[in-house]
Amino acid sequence: MRKLLVAVMSVLAITVSTGTAAGAPLPCPEIFATNNTAIITDPDDPRLRDRLVEFDREVRGIVLANGGVTTRSTLLDGVFWSSSLQQTTFERSRKFDVTLNEESLRHTASTISKRFRQESVLTFRFLPANSPKVDAVQVEVGGITARQVREGLLRDAVAREKLGGGSVTLQNKAILIADVNDLPTVRAFVTNIGGDMSKAKVRKGTWEFVSAETPLWIKQSAA
Repeated sequence: MRKLLVAVMSVLAITVSTGTAAGAPLPCPEIFATNNTAIITDPDDPRLRDRLVEFDREVRGIVLANGGVTTRSTLLDGVFWSSSLQQTTFERSRKFDVTLNEESLRHTASTISKRFRQESVLTFRFLPANSPKVDAVQVEVGGITARQVREGLLRDAVAREKLGGGSVTLQNKAILIADVNDLPTVRAFVTNIGGDMSKAKVRKGTWEFVSAETPLWIKQSAA
């Protein structure tokens, strides 16, 4: 999967936050993945209407085989910037909310990458805002369409470099994932494409792009 630094799912738009409330359980870890290996440049390509039902079933099986369950699977429309093509590319993908520990999450993502011939699979684990292991942010915003993400990337060279792309649910809800130091870029991008950061939710965590060749011993210390 291309570097999915922006992903979108169905969430309620709420007041900006910088972490999970004290004492509240952290959300499940997430896996962002696709079975697409083609370069699709036409936003009307019929492959972009695939609901990835069989892919969903297969990934759930991989998660189960690694000792977890999938609590939610969200269909995404991806929009990415291709440096080699100098234009946007498109793909369908899914976000899987899973009950896996850090080591099992990485092993599962590596298996998905190998099974579906992906360059990498993105994982995100939520952490307390004050954790020293925080290296990424997730920004949830409502009212953003795939067209807005696409046009925003075409206009914004900084966002293309820092964010790489994004995805949109059928409900036009957005999640943007980026390096924790790039939160200002995310805020500016959301505002510039017509999103409302005052109704966004910001949470912190750690991300990883896992490939079939990623050493499974890295980053295994507990959060």
